Amino acid sequence: MKLEKLNLTSEWDKTFNKSDKISHKKVTFINRFGITLAADMYTPLGTKGKLPAIAVSGPFGAVKEQCSGLYAQTMAERGFLTIAFDPSFTGESGGEPRHMASPDINTEDFQAAIDFLSVQDNVDSDRIGIIGICGWGGLAINTAAIDTRIKATAAITMYDMSDVTQNGYYGSANSEQARYEQRIALNKQRTEDYKAFNHPFVGGLPEKAPDDAPQFMKDYVAYYKTPRGYASRSVGGNEGWAIIGTCSFLNAPLMQYAHEIRNAVLIVHGEKAHSRYMGEAAFKKLKGDNKELLIIPDAVHTDLYDNLDKIPFDKLQSFFEEYLK
Repeated sequence: MKLEKLNLTSEWDKTFNKSDKISHKKVTFINRFGITLAADMYTPLGTKGKLPAIAVSGPFGAVKEQCSGLYAQTMAERGFLTIAFDPSFTGESGGEPRHMASPDINTEDFQAAIDFLSVQDNVDSDRIGIIGICGWGGLAINTAAIDTRIKATAAITMYDMSDVTQNGYYGSANSEQARYEQRIALNKQRTEDYKAFNHPFVGGLPEKAPDDAPQFMKDYVAYYKTPRGYASRSVGGNEGWAIIGTCSFLNAPLMQYAHEIRNAVLIVHGEKAHSRYMGEAAFKKLKGDNKELLIIPDAVHTDLYDNLDKIPFDKLQSFFEEYLK
């Protein structure tokens, strides 16, 4: 395998300001499927020796210029070497066709980030953690269940993408018939895609949420479609996923071995987040006295994307300092 040459931007095109407490550079690494991933590396200034490191990704449909980069930069300010990476098939990362997702490949993306961090001269390979946001929170837990190199995992405002795909929100489509109808529609679309040799996108969020839209949809629009969080390469803010892009989550039990995770896990959710029940369900599967669920008062799902008054960075710092020591 060899690294693909990616077309990486050199300008600072993040949704947050650059900190004067860190150094920043673009890096690339390759996963076991041969896909080259793009990442932003943040290193705290004035540090020497080998540092604890954290890989960050999410939300589901976002890119590293959005909140994963904000988390990575902020944790770098607090003494960790960090990377925020674009998942396969999205952002500046490689992989064709575009805007596809896979529970296997995306879990591998996190593992490839660990591969990369573990061989850096200024990283202590025994002190590596991960942060997954939104749908990448569930994927982070899935990764922690397979990769024992990960000493600490934080899942922020997490989605269990397998659960919501298979069962709908709050179990609203939890029936064999509902899943069967999904399979019929998705496989019909696969045939059409193959005929056209093309994978059309489902379409992104509307420019303005309808008045009767659920509040969480209005919150997504307020993040992805406004200057607050818009990024030109994000899936959620632009064309959306490929219509068949998330189909494999229908058969994928992401939380299957969550109870076997021995290293530390912190799940953080907003009190008023529509997704809170997914984090609570995941937490119930975890075992051991190094697992914690933290509920942020009055916070909705997207508050934990970028609201610095709601994101518990002090807690994240103390959590990773404790378990990456």
